[in-house]
Amino acid sequence: MASAAAAYPATVSAISRADKAEGAKAHPDLLAEFGGSVTGPQAAYVEQVGKTIAVQSGLSNARGDFTVTLLNSPVNNAFAIPGGYIYVTRQLTALMNNEAELAGVLGHEVGHVAARHSAKRQQAASRNQLLGVLGSVLSGVLLGDNAFGRLGQQIASQGSQMLTLKYSRSQELEADRLGITYLKRAGYDPRAMSTVLDSLARQNALEAQLRGSANQVPQWASTHPDPASRVRDALAQAGSGASGMTNRDVFLTRIDGLVYGDDPKQGMIDGNRFTHPELRLAFEAPNGFYLVNKTQAVSINGESGKAQFSGGQMGTGLDAYIQSVFSSLTESGQARIVPSSIERANVNGLSAAYGVARVQASSGPVDVTVFAYDFGGGKAYHFVTITRVGGAGAFNGMFKSMRRISVAEAGQVRPRRLSVLTVKAGDTVQSLAGRMAYTDAALDRFLVLNGMQAGTRLVPGQKVKIVTY
Repeated sequence: MASAAAAYPATVSAISRADKAEGAKAHPDLLAEFGGSVTGPQAAYVEQVGKTIAVQSGLSNARGDFTVTLLNSPVNNAFAIPGGYIYVTRQLTALMNNEAELAGVLGHEVGHVAARHSAKRQQAASRNQLLGVLGSVLSGVLLGDNAFGRLGQQIASQGSQMLTLKYSRSQELEADRLGITYLKRAGYDPRAMSTVLDSLARQNALEAQLRGSANQVPQWASTHPDPASRVRDALAQAGSGASGMTNRDVFLTRIDGLVYGDDPKQGMIDGNRFTHPELRLAFEAPNGFYLVNKTQAVSINGESGKAQFSGGQMGTGLDAYIQSVFSSLTESGQARIVPSSIERANVNGLSAAYGVARVQASSGPVDVTVFAYDFGGGKAYHFVTITRVGGAGAFNGMFKSMRRISVAEAGQVRPRRLSVLTVKAGDTVQSLAGRMAYTDAALDRFLVLNGMQAGTRLVPGQKVKIVTY
């Protein structure tokens, strides 16, 4: 086991003026990419904890040098960039069960910055990373791992490339150990790093189970792969007999009421159905596919193909719009992707059109389809799909499912929220799980959310989390 001294960088460079400028430039783009910031008392609490752990890093002794943001995102994620900018999503925060876990996650991210991991990985990031934005997944498949579509380049920022890069296993372990060092310095129980990594591993496994397959989340959707393999190392580094504050009840009380899962303002995923009450639209993915809601696009993933849904200004008409989407998938210097023809259609009263292009990918020929809809007012929405040759029909049901929704239907879309309850006599994990706002795997969701096992006995007076409307 590495010693704390060995885990800690020999020298830590203080936040420089250049770091601050770089972080300030990237910050607005990161907010836009992750749904903006959560405001109010929950965000203020996260900021307080984040600054407490950040000043343990040696980057700065001044709390004011750090900007800690609670992101309005349904993705389990946290990251930090040079300049003192630290981020955690509300979804990952909701998965935690005490303040020490929150401090550990934020400390891990600060550790990446203190060890200058982003600088060391920047060259690799520019070569290999696919960003979760419009065109990125598809252009990566079409053009190879070294390419980005032009539209993806326009949307992506330098800051988001830094955030989405993949750290090496040794860098992840070093950041874990730095986070544990910071926890000890701040008086927290350092074992929290191990327990939060375990919760994240269990959540990843549950999500794979709910998708009905062993498929893991695509690489572009997660910056922290394989947390399960780090749990044991983190516990060994902390010491099984370690102690310190966890502030469990304070933490649960302060995060009560957080939006859980999708925010209706960004559209809602329910099973294989996507509904956006503000855009007044809905569609259904084919059976066997799963959806991931990103700020700029919705991705649809399955064994027989991949797709993304997004929108834009229609311009002079659907034909020109479809041509522009194909063009956005073409890397500079490469042959322009052009559909063999564009066909008109009517889908649930919407004027629609589609085109298919056969493209030579690194793995062989594939079919790329763009299916677009005129929603009026100069606005269009579209799917881009990629399938094996002749396999575009796998998405026909999804193309035909696109529809407008009424004002009344839009008004019925409600967010799920985290609700913190105090256990009463007679409550069991089964009875409380039955109050979860899900029709599938309610018990499994409850256990993972609370870091519990199936045989856990609840004690009257303890606080637990459920998800309700």
